[in-house]
Amino acid sequence: MKRPPIASQLFPLDAAVSLPDRAVARTLAEDVGGHEGRLAFARSFTFATVKAFCAALQPRATLVDVPNDLPLAPLVPQATRAAEEFAKALVRLPLADAAYSLGCAYTSALPSDFRAVHGVFYTPPEMVRHALDMAERAGVDLKRARCLDPSAGGGAFLVGLINRLRAALAGTEPALVLSQIAARLRGYDLDPFGVWLAQMVAHIAVNDLEAEAGRRLASIVKVRDSLDVKEEDNSAFDLVCSNVPFGRVTLSRERRALYARSTYGHANLYGLFTDAGVRYARNGGVVAYVMPTSMLSGLYFRCLRAFLATEAPPQEITFVTERSGVFDDALQETMLATFHKGHPNRTGKVHFMTIDGCGTSTVAGHFSLPADPFAPWLLPRTPDQASLAAKLHQMKFRLRSYGYRVSTGPLVWNRFKPQFRRSKEVGARPVIWAEAVTSDGRFLWRSERRNHAPWFLPKAHKDDWLVVDHACVLLQRTTAKEQDRRLIAAEMPESFVAQHGGVVVENHLNMIRARSAPPAIPPAVIAAVLNSRAADAAFRCISGSVAVSAFELEELPLPYPATMHEITDLLKQEAAPSKIEQIVAAAYGIA
Repeated sequence: MKRPPIASQLFPLDAAVSLPDRAVARTLAEDVGGHEGRLAFARSFTFATVKAFCAALQPRATLVDVPNDLPLAPLVPQATRAAEEFAKALVRLPLADAAYSLGCAYTSALPSDFRAVHGVFYTPPEMVRHALDMAERAGVDLKRARCLDPSAGGGAFLVGLINRLRAALAGTEPALVLSQIAARLRGYDLDPFGVWLAQMVAHIAVNDLEAEAGRRLASIVKVRDSLDVKEEDNSAFDLVCSNVPFGRVTLSRERRALYARSTYGHANLYGLFTDAGVRYARNGGVVAYVMPTSMLSGLYFRCLRAFLATEAPPQEITFVTERSGVFDDALQETMLATFHKGHPNRTGKVHFMTIDGCGTSTVAGHFSLPADPFAPWLLPRTPDQASLAAKLHQMKFRLRSYGYRVSTGPLVWNRFKPQFRRSKEVGARPVIWAEAVTSDGRFLWRSERRNHAPWFLPKAHKDDWLVVDHACVLLQRTTAKEQDRRLIAAEMPESFVAQHGGVVVENHLNMIRARSAPPAIPPAVIAAVLNSRAADAAFRCISGSVAVSAFELEELPLPYPATMHEITDLLKQEAAPSKIEQIVAAAYGIA
């Protein structure tokens, strides 16, 4: 590894260090050049803070181990003072909060590419507390349980487990408590400095016990690839708990074969860690994870859902109501879930949690897994959707029931830049951008946004697959749960398509097309239902990401045929939109 620059090159002498919190690490790191330099700074600043923090502990200063084989760069005086001031602030916090802030100081100073590759986003204390509460409700006895965090960097879950094990063993000799912690708790992580930090916060969590027993806690955190489940760890733990890393990953042929039972198409780290967690858990054990919500409905997680439904059904799912501010520097829809290995029960409870410093939780009823093991899991996403989710389980009709299929607009604009035209030419087709679908459900051909050319010139025969030559319902693909509506659709009429001999639809739109003409239910009816408040609420019980995917749309429960025919008649009569809203709401059981 390349040696880091000397301190005077790493840290300007006039660096601002006025903030006595973890933000100062990011402020200082911004002035550090190069990947290796910033990585060395993140480790060095965190090491200095831990050292100052441990020196201030009572009843005695905790010995600080130097990270093995990790280059640390000397800090200039300003950075050292910043670390010491930060440590003074941490001493006044509860240990779990102090450990989290230490971890955030480290992660916020890391190079962004290192953080992304390793999935380094540490867990707020209230989420740890809630996840461990869920694990205990699932039957884990922390007084006796062997526990593993397979993504233990920073030590948030280990601190939570140590605190609970200490409480369970209250009154026991300190040396015996240390022995029990060493025997029952394990943490693995690929980031060697994250492992060092997790071990240090474990020492801090038992600082008083180490003082009384006159010895240190044995090592409980190791550098290890948790996706490589060792034989001695297979089915060895009563509880596997973690905030697992997420993000697409390219698998070797051997690893794809190993995780074939839970992988479909693109592999995501958190799906692999979920499968690995089940491998680590004994029969009857519990996996308690903080994880993204996309597995509940995404096409690429269909095998993971089927695997879990069979091998480790979910017992409780808690949705985190916020997307932003949950993890430092990440925008993510998040849930906490417990999976019970070998449990026959296919029903569970739904809760909602607000990150407000104490993890306020609200109960929202129960859920049942679908009969189709690959289908999305329909769960209420707000406390008032429990009855809606139950109703959705009873609704059997889908778009395919009415002869429709969904696909993504085929035009990826930046792959065909030379073929766009500002004015019409012979053979050119209109480009249908996402802006053609208005927020009030109308189709309006326009190209007003920057770089949105109105025409596209297909190459003869070669680009025939890009041309759409029939009417369809268009629906915007990218929306967020904070928006007033997730489903924004419009009918693209046959007359417009025929006028131009076909159109080209870009990939920020979904196309809902009839398999044969004429369809039993007109496209205008499909658009009217999808634009309703009730259908939007139903879709939110399915979707787990900002993308409105074709797979999720095809799995959206729709009203029975009698209701669809009634809406057909109302559209012919040009009935008021409020009347259609009322009928669709009744179909979904919404008063």
